[in-house]
Amino acid sequence: MTPDPLFDFTGKIILVTGGSRGLGYQMVKAFAERGADIIVASRKLDNCEAVAAECRALGRRALPFAAHVGKWAECDALIDAAYAEFGRVDVLVNNAGMSPPMPSHDMPESLFDSVMNLNFKGPFRLASQIGKRMADGDGGAIINISSTGALMALPGVVPYGAAKAALNAMTVSLSREYGPKVRVNTISAGPFLTDIADAWDAKKREKQPVALGRPGNPPEIVTAALMLASPASSYTTGALLRVDGGQR
Repeated sequence: MTPDPLFDFTGKIILVTGGSRGLGYQMVKAFAERGADIIVASRKLDNCEAVAAECRALGRRALPFAAHVGKWAECDALIDAAYAEFGRVDVLVNNAGMSPPMPSHDMPESLFDSVMNLNFKGPFRLASQIGKRMADGDGGAIINISSTGALMALPGVVPYGAAKAALNAMTVSLSREYGPKVRVNTISAGPFLTDIADAWDAKKREKQPVALGRPGNPPEIVTAALMLASPASSYTTGALLRVDGGQR
């Protein structure tokens, strides 16, 4: 592949959490195909190693790292490993998340904490620590993967929507705190046919109440991520980009 100069990531170091499957995997592949070296982070090392092997097959350097990014100690270990291996991070993609459905009145405190930790607490730790290093160095870009659940009523997954709303607010604040050398943006993802969709019934898999009338295919997240990570968005920060098929 000979990428457009605006989307040439040769020599860039990109860290993607939740990078071994779903939307994260699609972004990892897209960045590696365009020259980036990759840190692939998720809970299961075997899955990270498999994706890292795909990146190496493209001639890229790749670091697989097992981390539960809802825990600050594991976030810090991931950061230390990334900087020990590559010396810097140019792009951070906070993609890891979870949204277990449950009636609000039945949710135990432990699950509430887990949802908030993975969707907001961990991304805050990674973005603040890496963002500070970017600001003190040559700059960089941070992309937070949010959800339409932060923008609309979503019964049954209220803590998830609340955590993603906090992530949206964090984007705006960190863009001011670490600007002008660091750009921080949000992708607000709608219904995508990732492995989560395996539990959907056939009708939901085929149709969605969105303007395009269907769920998204995972590769359709790629162009938004490439744009926000690249010089193509050099005057874009603190923004929320909806990639949701026209969610009402």
